Amino acid sequence: MSLVTLLPFIVLIGAMFLMTRSAKKKQQQAADMRNQMQPGSGVRTIGGMYATVKEVSEDTVLVDAGPGVELLFAKNAIGAVLSDDEYNRIVHGIEHDLKSDVVPDDASSLTGTDEPAAAADSDEKSVDLGKKDEKDEAEESADAVSAEAKTDDEPKKTDGDSDAK
Repeated sequence: MSLVTLLPFIVLIGAMFLMTRSAKKKQQQAADMRNQMQPGSGVRTIGGMYATVKEVSEDTVLVDAGPGVELLFAKNAIGAVLSDDEYNRIVHGIEHDLKSDVVPDDASSLTGTDEPAAAADSDEKSVDLGKKDEKDEAEESADAVSAEAKTDDEPKKTDGDSDAK
């Protein structure tokens, strides 16, 4: 047999070795995580239930799922051991102090001015960016010319008046 004939088999065996090696690493990490469980730590089961560990034995874990609800799980049924901050955020809705990480909605706090950016833009007219036909544009320009003529003749309106037809 030549080396060219054996090369696909060697590559296949090497790929299988690498895949089993990574799977063993993941299993070992999961086992280490489960062995690090201590009473009082928050966990998520593989079924998606969040609970607090009460007791850890060789193959089982007793968890407190709520007031007066204690459940016995196999250690393999624990999907993740959560940090205290993450457990409190998920279960109790308690966020840790993120005040220093908050990004402001506008740049006014960064520039030192207290007025929002919208107040500065209120003097400008709104612009319609929609498509218009040539016929609509011609009518609109004719309406604008007649509106300018009317505004010269008529007194200015107050906020309460409307121009409804």
